[in-house]
Amino acid sequence: MPLNSQTRLLPLRQIELPILQVLPELKIRTDQDLDVWKSTKGYADYLLFLHRLSEAVVDYTASTSRSAIMIAPSLFDSSNSQEIDRILALLDTLSNWVDEIPPLQTPQRFGNLAFRTWGARLEERSDELLSKLLGEKFASASPYLRPYLITSFGSFLRMDYGTGHESSFAIFLLCLTLVRFLQPDPDEERHLVLSVFVRYLQLCWKLQDVYRLEPAGSHGVWGLDDYTFLGYIFGSGQLRNQTDITVASVLNPPLPQSNLYFMSIMRIHQVKHGPFYEHSSQLHSIAVGVPNWGKVHNGLFKMYEAEVLGKRVVVQHLPLGGLMEWDTHVDLRHAPSMSHNAPATADARAPWAHPR
Repeated sequence: MPLNSQTRLLPLRQIELPILQVLPELKIRTDQDLDVWKSTKGYADYLLFLHRLSEAVVDYTASTSRSAIMIAPSLFDSSNSQEIDRILALLDTLSNWVDEIPPLQTPQRFGNLAFRTWGARLEERSDELLSKLLGEKFASASPYLRPYLITSFGSFLRMDYGTGHESSFAIFLLCLTLVRFLQPDPDEERHLVLSVFVRYLQLCWKLQDVYRLEPAGSHGVWGLDDYTFLGYIFGSGQLRNQTDITVASVLNPPLPQSNLYFMSIMRIHQVKHGPFYEHSSQLHSIAVGVPNWGKVHNGLFKMYEAEVLGKRVVVQHLPLGGLMEWDTHVDLRHAPSMSHNAPATADARAPWAHPR
């Protein structure tokens, strides 16, 4: 499908309050459940939402200001909405909790048990956090949002974090948009990526560093990234329409923090040592083998659908139902996915996603 296809820019539907659906719960237990999930309205809504977020940041950059990432005024002269500011304040509160709950000093090989204390506080205070975020007007949505907020930062039992938790946070933002707490317009969607999502990544990196969280279901050197994926999609989207910055430029760090792809690459350099082509072979293959950012962006969406949303081991922990409608199904041929035109038997992985 062409990168400028209007299919990706369909309006995101609105779900009126009060919500009448059942509360979200774990639905995916078998491979058959996984096939059902891919045909649901909730799945289609999520793909459309990700495409809209990606379109909103094309040709835009971010700039750093202390611990925050703000949209560069030279490219986007607009302030956050009150709703965006409330989400940022929520994330700042969670970040402050990390400072208040230091890691335990007792020897622990995998993860630090203090992360469970942090998670217990999140579970205990989630209703309070959501009440402050939503206000009276959107208060009835709180029970439908709580499961996604709680699962956005890692598993408190396994003390790990991965792309399923990242997807849970993206779904949290989707649900806020479906009920129109957030507005599905380009300015708001741009702030969601370049302000909110970057702040979320910073918090998750802090959690990983302080509590030494393990990667959840890592593919090792054959995976794109041990912990995250969406930053690469949004970052390649930012660069999609330009040719001055080549794909191969990621091989020459340090990289500017104005782009989510570059931020994610620099994060890898902080936590991994040795040759880049050895510890991050997928990203290296992209850098040397993909000619332009449009192909990178398209390929990463395919890879995300196949390796994250299409893997039961990842999405079985996602609460579904409620705002992420499970019982309403759509024709996959008309789903807003960049890869939906591919034959069902085709390999859905990105071109570089084949181990050598």
